[in-house]
Amino acid sequence: MADRPEGALVPGVRPREAWAWAMYDFANSGYTTVVITAIFNAYFVAEVAGRAPWATFAWTAALAVSYALIVLTAPLIGAYADAHAAKKRLLFFSTCGCVVFTAGLACVGRGDLAAGIALVVASNFFFGTGENLAAAFLPEIARGEALGKVSGWGWSLGYLGGLMALALCLVYVTHAQARGATATEFVPVTMLITAALFALSVLPTFLLLKERAVPARGGERAAGAALKRLARTAGQARLHVDLWRFLVCLVFYQAGIQTVVALAAVYAQEAMGFTARDTLVLIILVNVTAAAGALAFGHVQDRLGHVRTLALTLLGWIAAVVLAWAAEGPALFWAAANLVGLCLGSSQSAGRALVGYLTPSSRTAEFFGLWGVAVKLSSILGPLTYGAVTWMTQGNHRVAILATGSFFIIGLVILSGIDTGRGRKAALRDEEGRIRSEG
Repeated sequence: MADRPEGALVPGVRPREAWAWAMYDFANSGYTTVVITAIFNAYFVAEVAGRAPWATFAWTAALAVSYALIVLTAPLIGAYADAHAAKKRLLFFSTCGCVVFTAGLACVGRGDLAAGIALVVASNFFFGTGENLAAAFLPEIARGEALGKVSGWGWSLGYLGGLMALALCLVYVTHAQARGATATEFVPVTMLITAALFALSVLPTFLLLKERAVPARGGERAAGAALKRLARTAGQARLHVDLWRFLVCLVFYQAGIQTVVALAAVYAQEAMGFTARDTLVLIILVNVTAAAGALAFGHVQDRLGHVRTLALTLLGWIAAVVLAWAAEGPALFWAAANLVGLCLGSSQSAGRALVGYLTPSSRTAEFFGLWGVAVKLSSILGPLTYGAVTWMTQGNHRVAILATGSFFIIGLVILSGIDTGRGRKAALRDEEGRIRSEG
């Protein structure tokens, strides 16, 4: 029974609803894959910023601004969503924002630096907000002992979504280049493809996913209720020591992951000499291995344990960074890319599941808002560090990628001090205390 979908789900949750939740990962992955990882980032550096010495830093700075906005707003949005049972409603608004501003990137051409930065900041802000809200549904859908498995369903579908977006873009780019089109002509169309795919693929989520939370009792207004819950969380930090320790760990190892996600195409084209088509094929391959990694390690995590699974993937990340740094030709770099894909899917899925495991069931949006804050802090720290290193070294991407490896080492050290059993008991005690206070 445990291996059947129904056995992994909370009573009352049907498999089609779990699929609808996972389809959000499928839908939004096209944005990160096409805009942040594979196409628009390299286009921004080469065309929008004209390969200026500060071009990579400008790209990472734009991402940093969007992530800083998410850091400032995510805890409040999460607390508001919990207090008013508004996760699904807020998810709808954030999704619309990401789709609209992604389509707007189609208007960005050579030299349109201000417009490009503004649209990247806006689209990525709405993407990140939606990502946090969607993740907060996980503990309402999956049983505690199956969080890794169900999270893996979402991440694996997500990489398939990214794969579909890339495949559609590759078909168009190949056709456009055969007609002699330049990047300023075919990249804008890929932005429209990405926005349209997001809008269509997300429909099952809003049609089938249920909001099971109930509004908090009492007549507290939105801002007051949210701030009160945040104050309570801060005051109880010592009660959730393992969750907080993991969030710190996550800031560091995710800094490495977010650097690779944001700058993979830039590294491939600037350090390895890949063409736009070569880069698309490379990222497609990474998405295939990432989907396999997320699905496989979701099952492994529930058996091996959250911390051991994450430790295994972080060791893989360190090996991948060393291979990419050492690569002089395509063969070794392709090997590094395959290892990145395997570790990317598994580490992302494992981290989200561990947060769900350590979170009280009545405070999922709030705690996943904190998870979002940690991820976004890492998204500022990692890419900005990479951008700064390339600027200081006059464009030496090899030194920058080697510096990225240090984030995985720090994360591995912090991870060794986390006790998941103790953290789970703290989450259950928190929930029992809430039930008694409201009873």
